[in-house]
Amino acid sequence: MAGNSSTQAVSDRDRRTHRWGAPAGVITVVVVAILTLPGIGVRYLLHGDVDVFHCLFSLFFSINLWICYWEMCLFFRRDSIGERVEFWRRRWEDTGTTPAVEFLMTSVPLNRMLSPTVWADVWAAYSMFDSAYADRNTYGFNIDIANGFTTPASTLLLYATYTAGFLPAVAAGILGAMLFWQWVYASSLYLVSFFVGGKQTRVTTQQFWVYIFGPNAIWVLVPMLGVYLSVRLILDGDYSVLGL
Repeated sequence: MAGNSSTQAVSDRDRRTHRWGAPAGVITVVVVAILTLPGIGVRYLLHGDVDVFHCLFSLFFSINLWICYWEMCLFFRRDSIGERVEFWRRRWEDTGTTPAVEFLMTSVPLNRMLSPTVWADVWAAYSMFDSAYADRNTYGFNIDIANGFTTPASTLLLYATYTAGFLPAVAAGILGAMLFWQWVYASSLYLVSFFVGGKQTRVTTQQFWVYIFGPNAIWVLVPMLGVYLSVRLILDGDYSVLGL
């Protein structure tokens, strides 16, 4: 059951057996950096400069790729989310520490750094603010799974072509317009569904701004900039908007 240590994403036995590990939050930062820096480095080697737009979207694409992995984990471990929600609810009551914060501070053994069970726990912790992720019939649950499986390929392609400009600018613009608008629409609709469901009454004002509005605002505002950039690629017919 959820209270049994054998069901915990990172069990005490794992911590004792594998002493080397790192907090989940540190792993996240390192993974995103590993994904982001090569793109910036390759651009510098190819063109001898660094562009603000390119840096921003290299970071955004890298974050999305890592989150896509989390979303795949949500799908493959969907049957265990309910049990983990109960675990985190009791932990919150017992310790007073926000589950999202505790999860990011939890040490993950090296042998489990890519474990789907570990990273699916992100959604169980997040369910303290939005129960949608413990219910596979909801919009939030399914739109994130869809993002996890459908956007990695196009994200990687745009990341690569923004760096090296190997696709025709018009083709990159069309692909970008479709992908970025999808994020704008899906994230906006998620926020709307949050209010329509009256879920804002179940969280504090601080929790809403930090855990609900903040992350989703990024997935609206940056893609809106991406739509602008994509339109420029189509109209200009070149990569001048990215400094190429």
